[in-house]
Amino acid sequence: MTRIRILIAENHTLVREGLRALLQGHDDFEVIGEASTGREAVDGALRERPDVVLMDIGMPELDGLTATRRIVGANPSIRVLVLTVHDSVDYFYRALEAGAHGFLVKDTASSALVIAVRAVHEGGVFLYPPLAKLLVEDYLHRVSSGEERSTYSKLTHREREILAMIGTGQTNLEIAARLSLSINTVQTHRSHIIDKLDLHSRAELMRYALRIGVLQETPEPDPQASSST
Repeated sequence: MTRIRILIAENHTLVREGLRALLQGHDDFEVIGEASTGREAVDGALRERPDVVLMDIGMPELDGLTATRRIVGANPSIRVLVLTVHDSVDYFYRALEAGAHGFLVKDTASSALVIAVRAVHEGGVFLYPPLAKLLVEDYLHRVSSGEERSTYSKLTHREREILAMIGTGQTNLEIAARLSLSINTVQTHRSHIIDKLDLHSRAELMRYALRIGVLQETPEPDPQASSST
């Protein structure tokens, strides 16, 4: 069995020990390290190369979001699951912008943590369930106010595929490998998506994909895909 290698970054010793005990109770998890500060988290992640980092936002020396940004920037293959006491949409978007692949509030059930770790390891984005309702409400507000424009229809079949993959946190390299494209081609498609949707960053693309619900979408095969890549 291939185990998911996990680094726990949490500044409270009791919480860290509790997380370790919970995770080590599952055969497919292996806790390979711990960190009590943001700097230790960055150093440990880049040294040990875990599959998943559990990252508390409120870390001393270097906050969890900055640590996340540095880890993902240096090694995009490391998946970061943010742990926080904050259950606001704003914090969720800030975590996405930092490069996190999941967002979990600390008072959630332990079973959700297990599901979240497996989800981000498999390449998905895990959303703290109660935030889904807030995101839907945010979307409906944008629709009613006219802020949300019907721009998705402007995207080509390939651009919709890539948008959905960006929404799940996949890098350009991962997208290129899965779609058998060059990185330059993926970057070109991404630029076209940004222009068509009038967005400006990876976080905004992920936010848009979440809002309109394309993360679970699997576009029908395009007969011209092989000639339009």
